[in-house]
Amino acid sequence: MAVRSPAALAVLAVTLCVASPAFAGPPFLTDDPQPTDQGHWEIYNFVDGVHTPGDTSGEAGLDLNYGGAKDLQLTAVIPAQFAGDGWGMGDVELAAKYKFLHQNGPTGLDVAFFPRVFLPTAFDRGSDRRANLLLPVWAEKDFGKWSVFGGGGYQINPGPGNRNFWISGLTLTRQVSDNLMLGAEVYHQTADADLGRDWTVVNAGGALRFTKHWSLLFSAGPGVQNPREAGQSDFYLSLKADY
Repeated sequence: MAVRSPAALAVLAVTLCVASPAFAGPPFLTDDPQPTDQGHWEIYNFVDGVHTPGDTSGEAGLDLNYGGAKDLQLTAVIPAQFAGDGWGMGDVELAAKYKFLHQNGPTGLDVAFFPRVFLPTAFDRGSDRRANLLLPVWAEKDFGKWSVFGGGGYQINPGPGNRNFWISGLTLTRQVSDNLMLGAEVYHQTADADLGRDWTVVNAGGALRFTKHWSLLFSAGPGVQNPREAGQSDFYLSLKADY
C-alpha cells in the first residue's frame, strides 16, 4: 500500500499550522520536511481510501505526532482497515522525522529524513506478512504564501509475491487566508507486488482552521495511470487537533 502520511494510499503523514505559509503534509499523499514543534502534539483523526471498480478500501484511525526535540518529530499511526463491508486491525506505523537542512542555510531548502516502519499487526489469517520499511527524503521551499514540497523514497516490502517499490510526489499549496490553505499534488508509486501496477494520482485538497486547536483537512482526486487496477480515485479526510 502507498502512504498518506504513510497509512493506506495515503498516506500520508504529518505537520500542519494553518496560520503559517509553510503548510505541508496531510491532507496530501506527498509528505513534507516540517516536524511538529518541540513539546507540542498534532493529532489527526483520519479516514482515507482508494476506490477501484466494485471496491473501496482504506483505513481510519489516529495519526499521533509529537515534537520530541528541536527538528525531531515522533510519529505513531494506529489504524483500523476496511474493505467492502469488512473491518479489522490495520498495520501500526512508527516513524521519526528529522529535519537536517533549513531554508535559511546555504541550500535554501528545508530537508528531512522520515523513516517509517509498518508493523504486520493487521489480522490476515494464513498470510505470511512481514514488517515494511519506508526510507524517504522530503524537501520544501516557501515563497511568501506559496509553498512547494516533495521528494520520495524506497519501501522495503518483503513477503511472497511482494516487490520493493518507489514513491514520489510534488505538491503546491497557497495560504489563501489565515484559516484556509488550498493545494494540489501529483503522486506516483511503482508496483508493490508481482501482479501489481504502477499508479499515479492527481489530488486537490486543503485545510480549514475553525478554532485555535481544531482544523478540518480534506483531499481527493482521480487516478491517471492504471486506474482500474491500482485506483480510480482516492480520498482523505481528518479532524486535526493542535496542542
